[in-house]
Amino acid sequence: MHADGKYGLLVLFQAMDAGGKDSSIRHVFKGVNPSRFKMGAFKKPSEEDQKHDFLWRFWQELPERGTIGIFNRMCYEEVLAMRVHPERLQKQYIPESLLPKDEKTLWKQRFGDIVHFEDYLFRNGFPVVKIYLYVAKEEQGKRLIARLEAPEKQWKFSDNNLEEREFWPDYLRAYEDTINATAARQNP
Repeated sequence: MHADGKYGLLVLFQAMDAGGKDSSIRHVFKGVNPSRFKMGAFKKPSEEDQKHDFLWRFWQELPERGTIGIFNRMCYEEVLAMRVHPERLQKQYIPESLLPKDEKTLWKQRFGDIVHFEDYLFRNGFPVVKIYLYVAKEEQGKRLIARLEAPEKQWKFSDNNLEEREFWPDYLRAYEDTINATAARQNP
C-alpha cells in the first residue's frame, strides 16, 4: 500500500470508557512500521472544534495515501454522547433555525452525514474499517478500579468516567442505533 501510494486505510476504534481501545490499538499495530501510520485520538471537542462543523476535526487528521490512519474514537461521538446529553448541541454554534424541530430528525441527518463522509473516503481510495469494542458494565467497573489502584494508569482515570456510567442504558441504545444506521456495504 505504501509503495503503490494510491490507497490509504482508516481504522476506527470506538468503545465506552475503559473499553480497551488503547491496548487494542497497541496490540493490533505492534508489527507495523510507525512511519506508515498516523494516529488520531479524539477527546471532548475544543472550543475551536465547536466553531466548525462536527466532522471538521476528523478531516484534519485523515491519513495520506499509502498510510494507515488509526482513530481512537471518531465522529460517532457526535451521535453517542450528544444523544445521551443533547444539551451539548447548544455549544456547537449551529443557528437554531437550521436545527430540526425534533431530535429524531437530527440524529437521522447526522447518521447520513457520517455515511456520506465514509462513502466519500471509500470512493477516494480510503476504505474504512470500523471496530467497536464492547465492554460489559461490570468489567468496565473492574477496569476503572484497576486504573485507580495502579499508579501508572491513574492518568487515564477521570471522575467523568463514573458520571457517565449512570447513563449506561442510554449509551447502549445510542450505540445500537448508530451501528445500525451507519453500517454500509463498503464500510460495514
